[in-house]
Amino acid sequence: MPNQISIRGVRVHNLKNIDVDIPRDKLVVLTGLSGSGKSSLAFDTIYAEGHRRFVESLSSYARMFLGQLDKPDIDSIEGLSPAIAIDQKTTSKNPRSTVGTVTEIYDYLRLLYARIGIPHCPVCGKEIRQQTTDQIIDRILAFPEGTRLLILAPVVRGQKGMHEKVLADAKKRGYVRVRVDGNLYDLSEEIKLDKNKKHNIEIIVDRLVMREGVEPRLADSVENALAAADGHLIAVTAPKEGEGEAEELEFSQSYACEEHNISFGELEPRMFSFNNPVGACPHCAGLGEMTRIAVDRLIPNKKLSLSQGAIAVNGFKTLEEESWNGPLFAAVGKRFGFTLQTPVEDLTEDQYQKLLYGTGEEVYDIHRWFGREEHHQKAKFEGLVAMIENRAQTWGNEYYDQFVEEAPCPVCHGQRLSPIVLAVTVGGLNIQEFCALSVEKALEFVNNLKMTENEAKIAAEILKEIRARLGFLVSVGLNYLSLSNKSGTLSGGEAQRIRLATQIGSSLVGVLYILDEPSIGLHQRDNSKLIATLKRLRDLGNTVIVVEHDEETMEAADWILDIGPGAGIHGGTVVAAGTPAEIMANPASITGAYLSGRLRIPVPKTRRAGNGKFLSVRGACQNNLKHMDVDIPLGCFVCVTGVSGSGKSSLINDILYPYLADKLNHALTYPGKFDRIEGVENLDKVIAIDQSPIGRTPRSNPATYTGLFADIRDLFAKTKDAKAKGFKSGRFSFNVKGGRCEACEGDGVKCIEMHFLPDVYVTCDVCKGKRYNRDTLDVHYKGKNISDVLEMTVEEGLSFFDGLPSIQRKLQTLYDVGLGYVKIGQSSTTLSGGEAQRVKLATELAKRGTGKTIYILDEPTTGLHSADVSKLLEILQRLCDGGNTVLVIEHNLDVIKSADYIIDLGPEGGDGGGTLLATGTPEEVARVEKSYTGQYLKKWLERDKKAEEAEKCTKSAMLK
Repeated sequence: MPNQISIRGVRVHNLKNIDVDIPRDKLVVLTGLSGSGKSSLAFDTIYAEGHRRFVESLSSYARMFLGQLDKPDIDSIEGLSPAIAIDQKTTSKNPRSTVGTVTEIYDYLRLLYARIGIPHCPVCGKEIRQQTTDQIIDRILAFPEGTRLLILAPVVRGQKGMHEKVLADAKKRGYVRVRVDGNLYDLSEEIKLDKNKKHNIEIIVDRLVMREGVEPRLADSVENALAAADGHLIAVTAPKEGEGEAEELEFSQSYACEEHNISFGELEPRMFSFNNPVGACPHCAGLGEMTRIAVDRLIPNKKLSLSQGAIAVNGFKTLEEESWNGPLFAAVGKRFGFTLQTPVEDLTEDQYQKLLYGTGEEVYDIHRWFGREEHHQKAKFEGLVAMIENRAQTWGNEYYDQFVEEAPCPVCHGQRLSPIVLAVTVGGLNIQEFCALSVEKALEFVNNLKMTENEAKIAAEILKEIRARLGFLVSVGLNYLSLSNKSGTLSGGEAQRIRLATQIGSSLVGVLYILDEPSIGLHQRDNSKLIATLKRLRDLGNTVIVVEHDEETMEAADWILDIGPGAGIHGGTVVAAGTPAEIMANPASITGAYLSGRLRIPVPKTRRAGNGKFLSVRGACQNNLKHMDVDIPLGCFVCVTGVSGSGKSSLINDILYPYLADKLNHALTYPGKFDRIEGVENLDKVIAIDQSPIGRTPRSNPATYTGLFADIRDLFAKTKDAKAKGFKSGRFSFNVKGGRCEACEGDGVKCIEMHFLPDVYVTCDVCKGKRYNRDTLDVHYKGKNISDVLEMTVEEGLSFFDGLPSIQRKLQTLYDVGLGYVKIGQSSTTLSGGEAQRVKLATELAKRGTGKTIYILDEPTTGLHSADVSKLLEILQRLCDGGNTVLVIEHNLDVIKSADYIIDLGPEGGDGGGTLLATGTPEEVARVEKSYTGQYLKKWLERDKKAEEAEKCTKSAMLK
């Protein structure tokens, strides 16, 4: 078997015909600047070819159903294993997919509960066990010698009637006594029962005294009692006076609660699946949630009256006397004591409920208006909620989606399963209560589970698998998640680490794993766990290739491949390859310079104090936040930190951003739970900058996103050529008919479908990939046509458009954020996440600032090399210098140490988080011992201080 993967002549995207050798069965890190070609090599070359070769071994019929990847542009590749890519884009948005189902832990749990689960009555909670005749006899024989016993057959349980036939049958079969409603009767006497009351009747089958040799008689009596009462029996002790209370034991050969007439079938794994009709809650079909009209969205501002537009739904905004709905609401108000001019907040609880949920069968005689025509009607008022529900169902319009929210199912309360299934417990917890525990607590529960010898034997293998999988989740730093978390709510990094944990569980050998920044969203504290997991995957006998920028991961790698030296057209070559020590010693490698400390991001000389104003969140209690109060200083660079799951996203993304977007940008957003937010008047707009693509189609590019393309088209429309031909700026758009090439509709390429082979894209043979028709391309500015301009890099564009301020300002900001290598018309789908983010930042920088804007960024360093992080920090500091506020959620210590103010949440993730640990400058937070961020920040600041002193010594020595 070859000991390396040999790749020759790679020309994918910006890779420049490179040759690469990657050692097998090692932990290999691919690094380099954002856009240098790392992902092109890892995913578009190595994974694509590994996957393609596997798929090609299948039949052409099977290949039609599998996603096929394009054949990469390479000369040869040898030593390739079957490849598994664990990236961040494959999170399932299916509402039925949970952490438990993705990791397969839930499958093992279903088996565990079906085999050793103890059913209870869902009404009274009484334990119900299924027992054989021998088990019942053994339990009765466990009574001490001399105990007097009655063996009863419960023939009637909680049923109305006189039951004469039951009593007559018992007498006919030779029985002498019965117990009716707790009282003993002789069957020879007349027993009269009230037919309107519920009764319990038990036949006394035998009276025994526990002594040696009683077994045959007891066995006979037990069998008779079980036969008479359909597999049920009661054993009652009859102590003499002064010997204590009578004890009563119920036995059943089936799972049933006689008192409430609830019976269970044989427990089986499918009963515990919320995706199977057998076990799913019948009301919500196992989703755990139902859609309902969100009342607070219908009436967002209760200070307004109905006539002022308190109801924010079309058709109800103007409730006037001469309208369709106004007269009906006015009639209801007249009947219950309010008018259309009464502010909603002044309505009594009863009036508010009537407004929302209607007035029942009451009829109102009203005159309604439609299109200036009066209509006399008698109408019922069904309530605002029902009216909007009916409209949404009748018209099926997307407009009404904004007034709908997901709420827990009123029957199962979000637990997804039927009441009978939820009444089955192991160790005192039902399956959904177990899934609601954090992974850490679930593992603790499994390790401390008390079972009988027989149960332990049955569950041994199942528990071994559950323990292992929970252990893998802990080992990748996901101990704060619960198994009931929906897959769609996970971040990219979390989803990737879950898939990583699942792969370790599969214990495959000889596989090539390719991961895309698994450390995203992970606190430094948990990084060592992730690295140990990657090494474990390698030690099983696999090759692990990781695209990563994290210094700790790089230092732990067996081999590093540094792609660069720059990004885009300036990248695409192998700058350095070797062990971490060799990379550090290589003067050509920027990565090596940052790893060795030759280059570093300096700590700011001063910290901004802010403008003295604060944005204050009071009583934040979304998800795991514990009624937290936090003050965010304005006019400076603020960093929100804390371990994964501590509540950072809940505070910023779920509460603060939606609230500010609603108040400042008038967006339709709905914040999470909090008491109040103060200080909004000090801001004029909020902008969230994430790494999502700047456009979903190949037609989108940096020029269209930044507004640069409109300026360029206007410029071309003003040229002599354009004026002579009567062309307007719209002629120079490749998105509309007129100037574009109609053969390819302005795409420049044509797609040829190949059915069971991947689609082939060929350059348009009419425009030769230039996107425009001949007439449009005949229009020139400084000797270049519109297609030539779109092919220019930002760097080239700066000198070409010299003297045109509006175009130059936008190009300059793109250049300043480090995107000088990107083509002006480069398709947005080819940009990396970091590049897309910088295009957005450049767009903001190009705008005229007000100094009252708050920028919110969630982990902006994702996908960024240390050199890129340095550029990003320069941009963020520029935004702050303009008087704006930058609020960043981050784990990267270079960003944290550069902040003016830190808000640290914790101390742990999940239930153990949600509290404010520390606030202040990085130096102040570094002194807080209980803060994990502070502990790591302290080491980082000390390291920087030593490096600074060493630099000073070197400079002074050189001067001497």
